[in-house]
Amino acid sequence: MEDVFNRVLELSVIYGIKVIGAIAVLIIGRLVAKLVRKLIERAMARAKQEQTLISFVSNLTYAGLMAFVVVAALGQLGIETASFVAILAAAGLAVGLALQGSLSNFASGVLMIIFKPFKVGDFIEGGGVAGVVEEISIFTTQLKTPDNKQVIVPNAQMTGGNIVNYSSKGTRRVDLVAGIGYGDDIDKARGILQSILDAEDRILKDPEPTIAVSELADSSVNFVVRPWTTADDYWGVYFSLTEAIKKQFDANGISIPFPQRDVHVYEHKED
Repeated sequence: MEDVFNRVLELSVIYGIKVIGAIAVLIIGRLVAKLVRKLIERAMARAKQEQTLISFVSNLTYAGLMAFVVVAALGQLGIETASFVAILAAAGLAVGLALQGSLSNFASGVLMIIFKPFKVGDFIEGGGVAGVVEEISIFTTQLKTPDNKQVIVPNAQMTGGNIVNYSSKGTRRVDLVAGIGYGDDIDKARGILQSILDAEDRILKDPEPTIAVSELADSSVNFVVRPWTTADDYWGVYFSLTEAIKKQFDANGISIPFPQRDVHVYEHKED
């Protein structure tokens, strides 16, 4: 009986020390993981990264460190951890393959948040959609189209092609084509176009607007009219100039050619 008691006492001491060691590893490891997470959050905040990215990276780092701490604690207890790590690795691979599309969206979201090809409030064209950016998240980008539709685009699709940012430069060039007839006075038409641009207050003086003959087309002499304006005033200036050109050409006798077709009817007389 005494031998049994001594054996139990010996095992209690041995495993008690292991349990205390495992608990110590868990406590210290958890404190270190929290400290590392705070350091990462502060470093990324100083780098002025997006809060969404900061939260995701810090939490992912914390989870990885805690997984390592748990494995270390199990090893401290004398539990064989090699098979356990192999199971975790296999599970991670299976999850990675199952979430391949989501991981691709995540990677694209991280790249967009870091390199900032656009920001909330910009009018962009990307992923086959044009609209104002309302939200940039880890997996998707939310846009509002000009007709007030909400479109959610996967980030991988957004970064998989060209991204056109119409707001990043602050100014935009309005490209218009005004055609006149071959019998009309080119200098007179140029003067009318210049007066239309001079009357529009939203047009910028620098860069200077361009008015030039660009093409001798089949039925018209085409002018390119290219003034500059702010990104916010682009469509207002575009519509206003289009209407003003039509009205002023009509008022000054300048013709605007349009496609026409002559139909000749032949009468067939029977003998």
